[in-house]
Amino acid sequence: MIRSGERVFVDTGAWIALALVQDPMHGRAKEIWDTLQEAGARTFVSVPVLLETFTYLQRKVSQEVATLWWESLGAVRFLDRLECSPTELGAAMKFLARRDLHKLSLVDATSFLLMKKHKLRVAFAFDVHFSTAGFRLA
Repeated sequence: MIRSGERVFVDTGAWIALALVQDPMHGRAKEIWDTLQEAGARTFVSVPVLLETFTYLQRKVSQEVATLWWESLGAVRFLDRLECSPTELGAAMKFLARRDLHKLSLVDATSFLLMKKHKLRVAFAFDVHFSTAGFRLA
């Protein structure tokens, strides 16, 4: 359940599912996104997630789709971009040592670190690592 004004981190998988109608999670992603927008949720994305999403769309689909996705971010209400400093990148490495987070990506590790830093408790993600790390999925 998303509450009015809730602060939600948006992960790569969610952005990809929203961008690609043919993605198997597109319908669910659109439903969650609409709920977030209707509730006036404040959404957050990290620079590593932006880079990962753009690169995925560019390499797996096309430069045009990646660029259209990037440009569409300007129309998203209440979207904050979170920087990731070299110090934060280094600190995120501690998540990679956790046995319960098997096959965790460094991008996800930076997401967890930034979510903790900015006190974000909810993730719009389809990756179970977020719930394993203690975050609630939207």
